[in-house]
Amino acid sequence: MQFLHTMIRASHLDNTLDFFCNKLGLVEVNRYDSDAGRFTLVFLAAPADVERAHKDQAPLVEITYNWDPETYDSGRNFGHLAYRVDDIYGTCEHLMAQGVVINRPPHDSRLAFIRSPAGLSVDPLQAADELPAADPLAPLATPHRCSAPTTAK
Repeated sequence: MQFLHTMIRASHLDNTLDFFCNKLGLVEVNRYDSDAGRFTLVFLAAPADVERAHKDQAPLVEITYNWDPETYDSGRNFGHLAYRVDDIYGTCEHLMAQGVVINRPPHDSRLAFIRSPAGLSVDPLQAADELPAADPLAPLATPHRCSAPTTAK
């Protein structure tokens, strides 16, 4: 058995791809449009996984966009996507500057939770040992710069 992908439904493809590609940094590795089925599938990989993704060896995020309007719930029953990052503080600072909601700032220098436009949780995880607490952490913990914490997995 091999893990292939996680599928997320998107009501607004452009907004979803802006979040996952432009803000989070994933890379589109494949796209499939079905005129008969009236949907588009976009497959995304983490930058370090792109080469493996082209060989069907890396897990992907599949964005499913149905051309006919549909309303999806907040997606909280989904859980979350997790990605290893080199600098949790820098990642969150970059995302906040892009207008991304930080549900749980990296108080412990290890992990955070951010929210996609569809309300899905994405969990950036620090790649190396915990980073030392530093001044860059202070802006992330300031309530006026982040949304109120939510319960996330």
